[in-house]
Amino acid sequence: MSQFVYYFEPLKPEDVSARALVLSLMSSTGAAEHPIGQLINAAALFGIEAATLRVAVTRLMKDDLLESSERGVYAPGPKSRALTRRVQQWQHVAGRMVDWNGDWLVALVQHLGRSDRKQLRARTRALALSGYQETDEGLWVRPANLASDLDSHRADLTEIGADESIILMRASGMAMQGDQNWARLWSPADLSESYARAVEAMEQSLAHLPGLSVEAAAQETLLIGQPVIRAINFDPLLPPELGDQAGFLRMAEKMLDYNKTGQACWRAYYASLEETAQD
Repeated sequence: MSQFVYYFEPLKPEDVSARALVLSLMSSTGAAEHPIGQLINAAALFGIEAATLRVAVTRLMKDDLLESSERGVYAPGPKSRALTRRVQQWQHVAGRMVDWNGDWLVALVQHLGRSDRKQLRARTRALALSGYQETDEGLWVRPANLASDLDSHRADLTEIGADESIILMRASGMAMQGDQNWARLWSPADLSESYARAVEAMEQSLAHLPGLSVEAAAQETLLIGQPVIRAINFDPLLPPELGDQAGFLRMAEKMLDYNKTGQACWRAYYASLEETAQD
């Protein structure tokens, strides 16, 4: 099933839209703010025209996903700030897990309704980012192996888009009609294969990055790094009893190294543009 799990696949340059690029840069770099010139230079690596990038920034501002402290300088807006913080936590993902005792976390959402499509998408994204899957009965469930207590976890969910009136429970047992095995909501084999593909892609990239131009190196590290980070953030964080936790942690650890290299590649790219401008 695994309907709300993201599996690693490297991006192609044409896969990167202006909107997605801006949001990715806002969440994946250490800088709190980004000048428009820097965003335009980043967009150029993916064939995105400056005018197209400016239109995307304007629309993101209108949607409160970006804000500007001064002319031409942008940062995550009020509607994306919490989600940006959540996305950036991939670097500490190992600390989010504890040993599993067999209990399950259950999110009740039937009373929330589905008529507000925008809120429904926000709710689904928040639950998916937290590793939940939906059962045939409309329950959202995941193994109770997260380090946060129920109240803190519920607060985390609502901060990134879940409804304020969402209900969370911890279930130590269940009795239902038919063969109900929530562990089958995920595909451990597919997840394990995704982890291995991501590690292999990063290792191959690290091996040949030194031979690339600064432009090609910066582009490649985003095309590989961004989907790895997404795979980490949307991973269900299954305990070893249910999935390949060791493989997941290998991917996350390798991404820490790859991220350092990627940041260096982007700094080199921006520095080369400054040198060119001074000539």
